[in-house]
Amino acid sequence: MSTGGPGHAEADRGDKGGVRTALAGLTTRGRSFLAAGVAAAICAYVLGQSDLLRVGLLLAVLPLICATVLFRTRYRVAGSRRLSPARVPAGSEARVHLRMDNVSRLPTGLLMLQDRVPYVLGPRPRFVLDRVEPGGRREVSYRVRSDLRGRYPLGPLQLRLTDPFGMCELTRSFSTYDDLTVIPRVEPLPPVRFSGEAKGYGDGRNRSLALAGDDDIIPRGYRYGDDLRRVHWRSTARFGELMVRREEQPQRARCTVLLDTRGIAFQGAGPDSAFEWAVSGAASVLVHMLERGFSVRLLTDTGNSVPGEGADGFAGASQETADAAGLMMDTLAVIDHSDGAGLSRAYDVLRGGNEGLLVGFFGDLDEEQAAVAAKMRRRSGGAIAFVLDSESWIREPSDVPGPLNRGEERLRMLREAGWTALAVPRGAALDGLWRQADRERSGVGATGSGEGLR
Repeated sequence: MSTGGPGHAEADRGDKGGVRTALAGLTTRGRSFLAAGVAAAICAYVLGQSDLLRVGLLLAVLPLICATVLFRTRYRVAGSRRLSPARVPAGSEARVHLRMDNVSRLPTGLLMLQDRVPYVLGPRPRFVLDRVEPGGRREVSYRVRSDLRGRYPLGPLQLRLTDPFGMCELTRSFSTYDDLTVIPRVEPLPPVRFSGEAKGYGDGRNRSLALAGDDDIIPRGYRYGDDLRRVHWRSTARFGELMVRREEQPQRARCTVLLDTRGIAFQGAGPDSAFEWAVSGAASVLVHMLERGFSVRLLTDTGNSVPGEGADGFAGASQETADAAGLMMDTLAVIDHSDGAGLSRAYDVLRGGNEGLLVGFFGDLDEEQAAVAAKMRRRSGGAIAFVLDSESWIREPSDVPGPLNRGEERLRMLREAGWTALAVPRGAALDGLWRQADRERSGVGATGSGEGLR
């Protein structure tokens, strides 16, 4: 039997060592028949009973014949797998569709189809497929679900063939697999407007210059996607490359989401841990800001960002918004704790210029790291900090609350630096904290002690 199909290589028939392979596929019934036949033959020889010898030979030969016929029978079966969807939020279900096609001229026997899945996605699915006619197909499906984000391999598919008597089973495997990406939960956020913010435009008034008249045109090089009607042919002839006119365009507002991934800053594990809340919160803010037209960037304490991200981040309110969100969700799906002890690398990235709105998700902060985070505020137009005391997240509700002096001191340091800093209690909803940040920031702006978020 050979197996193959779209995206799958042909399985190994196991021709080398064929006898050994066939005998290894004997079921418990087949081995019992073989053992009984050998025992009957020995007894017949000792007792001199020829009839018993014939019975023993029949019992011993039947499983061997079944194994040989099953091993030599050549089926050509193509298999494929389709995920719907291939990217699913944590806690939601995805459906896996399996399709088997018999591309040979012979009908198949009884087939058992089995797909390998990680244990966190549920039990290993098994299906029994009855005789598949030549050119026929069978389609089955199963559901998977995970409360833990990550990237999980599905496969390879395995086919188990058996003879009509159940004496022998042989397993053939496909060679490839597919990946199911479980992304963090994304919580919809209310469309609050922080003071001084205009949708999609920094201050709402920042625009690039465009000078009228052919003599005053300031051209720039052609970029993929530019309207050909903006090509400035005189400059193109002068510079020897395609040039386009600069036009008055809005300065897109920018937002940087900083995610603290330091292992020493978080305690506990699992879907309800403080770190998972921070990852889900970062994902929610990223998607929310993309939908509002911001140029969004994801940054971690290690100074790394999403592969493929531009200097200004991913642009929102465009045809590529869904792709940008997908790339960032894929990154957050597999993000893990870092070995770093500080936030200095992230600060080095942020101090290059004004980053617009800065939203930070921090774990436990000591005095030194709180001071580093406070300095980040100087490089942004506005800043919101969600600070998680991971110790309170692993403490049982019936336990006596621990001292909050250190946590309050860290929040005070951030607020004095201009952050809108909020403590995140265990199980808090991000949309409520988002509204609270808007109220607190509006109050700060009204008293004149800070500037509005952009």
